[in-house]
Amino acid sequence: MTCVKIVSRLKGSFCHLRLVIALWLCSYQNVVALPLLPKPGQIPSTSELPSSPNSATFQPIEISPTMIPHYPFHGEPLPPMYPSFPKTYDPVLTGRCPVNFSVISSITAKTASDCTQSLSTVVGNVICCPQFNSLLHIFQGFYSNHSDTLVLQNAVADDCFKDIISILASRGANSSLSSMCSVKSSNLTGGSCPVKDISTFENAVNTSKLLESCSTVDPLKECCRPFCQPAISEAALQISGIKMTLSDNKNIVEAPSEIDTLNDCKGVVYSWIARKLRFEDANTAFRLLSSCKVNKACPLDFKQPSAVINACRNLAAPSPSCCSSLNAYITGIQKQMLITNRQAIICAAVFGYMLQKAGVMTNVYELCDVDLKDFSLQAYGQEAGCLLRSLPADLVYDNSTGFSFTCDLNDNIAAPWPSSSSVTSLSLCAPEMSLPALPTPQTLGSSGCHLDGVHFLLSTILIFVSTLLY
Repeated sequence: MTCVKIVSRLKGSFCHLRLVIALWLCSYQNVVALPLLPKPGQIPSTSELPSSPNSATFQPIEISPTMIPHYPFHGEPLPPMYPSFPKTYDPVLTGRCPVNFSVISSITAKTASDCTQSLSTVVGNVICCPQFNSLLHIFQGFYSNHSDTLVLQNAVADDCFKDIISILASRGANSSLSSMCSVKSSNLTGGSCPVKDISTFENAVNTSKLLESCSTVDPLKECCRPFCQPAISEAALQISGIKMTLSDNKNIVEAPSEIDTLNDCKGVVYSWIARKLRFEDANTAFRLLSSCKVNKACPLDFKQPSAVINACRNLAAPSPSCCSSLNAYITGIQKQMLITNRQAIICAAVFGYMLQKAGVMTNVYELCDVDLKDFSLQAYGQEAGCLLRSLPADLVYDNSTGFSFTCDLNDNIAAPWPSSSSVTSLSLCAPEMSLPALPTPQTLGSSGCHLDGVHFLLSTILIFVSTLLY
């Protein structure tokens, strides 16, 4: 529940200003898989999986075994939100990857937890794949500490990549991460980037600027007012050997092969950053950068909503057939995955634009009570959708309840209907703003203070909303 109280009071002939505003109390609901009674030998020890954090925000809910539900559909696969416990075993390694994996065990354990078999497909876009990519960057940087290059040779990359997948799978992670996250062993080789050795890299790049920009990534500013991302792009361009053309005040890379080279060089830059930072610091930075990327687009697959269009076109009042078709369609897409609050806003706009383009001009979201959370996966046994925070999140393992995660914006926040026929201008970044200046003697009247309370309130609300969205 979100509680907002705004009290504004102006008193006194000599302009004694008393303002009590912006008491924003935002509570976040935990979604926890209900516990099952696992078979003997299926519960991993606490040494094999990360323990629950101390923060009360992420503390799993304890549920008595007498309340444990039994899945009624025998022989069918369990739904992704149903409680599960990973099976663990000793991995079989190639023996040809010259790395002591125990040194980076904290990152591999976090990745295995975030990519657990039962939930990886529904949190892949937001949690699993960003963490898996971060692990690969950190591994590449760790490997470079024992060589003079920032990349791995092809044969070694193949063996090390297989070992990474084997270690993660042995801890309960999805064994198909490579295809699910579109990552290959070649991501560790630097690909077509011409600069791969440390000496040449540090001579070509302003490493002091790069490290200063990315050693600490600001979670509240980076996505809208980036500091680290431009530094990485600049460093990648410097070592790529690509000459940019200037057109309409924008740098443009013309050939697709040059885009691939730039992306490969970004991987080299990530490797250099990873070797300079502590594992946890590098992981935090890389996850924040990934969150900026994933929150720019809607990851849902919208099939042609023909039934919705036919039932809702030329509608001026609530229609049972329209709402029935709309709810059935949304029920289908919400089964795809868990998404973040920012992604839900974009998804609502994208789907609304599809309907508008097909002639549905009435705000059917309002007519049919469609909320933002309706675009995300629904919790098992509940009639409530879960929207993840736009900031990086992790799955949390508990021996009694299995895996849990924290949801955000669970109140009934109406889905926004597009106000124009295009979503290209949609931006979730608020413009630069600040609190109004305090009244000056010139703005004070003899009878009291004259303060534009509407503008003051609006600015305060906008600042709060822009902060909440992160």
